[in-house]
Amino acid sequence: MLINILCIGDVVGKAGRNVLAEHLKPLIESKNIDFVVCNAENAAGGSGLTPTIYEKIINYGVDVVTLGDHCYRKSDIFPVLDSSDRLVRPANLPKSSAGRGSTILPTKSGNAQVAVTCVLGQVNMGNSNSPWEAVDTFLAQIPSDVISIIDMHAEVTSEKIGMGWYCNSRASIVFGTHTHVPTADCEVLDGGTAFISDVGMTGPYDSVLGRRKDRVLKFMSTGMPQKFDMADGSPRMYALLTTVDTITKKATACELIRVDGTKPHDGAYDNDDYTRTRHHNNKRR
Repeated sequence: MLINILCIGDVVGKAGRNVLAEHLKPLIESKNIDFVVCNAENAAGGSGLTPTIYEKIINYGVDVVTLGDHCYRKSDIFPVLDSSDRLVRPANLPKSSAGRGSTILPTKSGNAQVAVTCVLGQVNMGNSNSPWEAVDTFLAQIPSDVISIIDMHAEVTSEKIGMGWYCNSRASIVFGTHTHVPTADCEVLDGGTAFISDVGMTGPYDSVLGRRKDRVLKFMSTGMPQKFDMADGSPRMYALLTTVDTITKKATACELIRVDGTKPHDGAYDNDDYTRTRHHNNKRR
């Protein structure tokens, strides 16, 4: 049996969440999508995730939410990380860290089981344990009849490509996140693993990686601290749509999906943004 799986790129702020609210359920229906994974580490005001926003994303049709280097930015998510089997933090953080590094859940139809993990890259991403060892452990522990998905949350393209080839024939899907720019290398590798270096941002593209252009350009051109407020123009969802054979666990086809949304406004689907801001010096997000 063939099923369709959707892997959504980093949801950024209210603009990104509104695209999900507007378009995810119709997309699930029109494309007959049986499982949805969504990276939401930037969903709350551009950095982190809150319990309320997590519940909204699940209600929009997402089956598993993955995180990244901002997974602990909002402390009120900690209890949810420990209690929910639909929220996954990077597996290569210390074992004592809050939350789980992987999960296994049924598809919407119940015709298959899907295992999901995410890992942090090691180049320009702070300190973390080996992502290579983490995915080896993940793939060794899941049953052979389970579809496997890996979210590679990393800065460097070569590291993401390396992870794709490292997991080729062992994982069903490896999709890259974090850099917020969709890449043009979506393909099914020769071992049957669907791969893309970065699936792109789900958020406002009239921006610099989701932040207001004027604020970011002022900082870049002058070096003076600026408050990197969220942008809201030209919201889009980018996602990897993959067809997987439930018998072989191999991908048979994949494509990058773009869905255009509408600019958020007061009273829109999701007006509950987390608006705590701070002055940034040299951080991109």
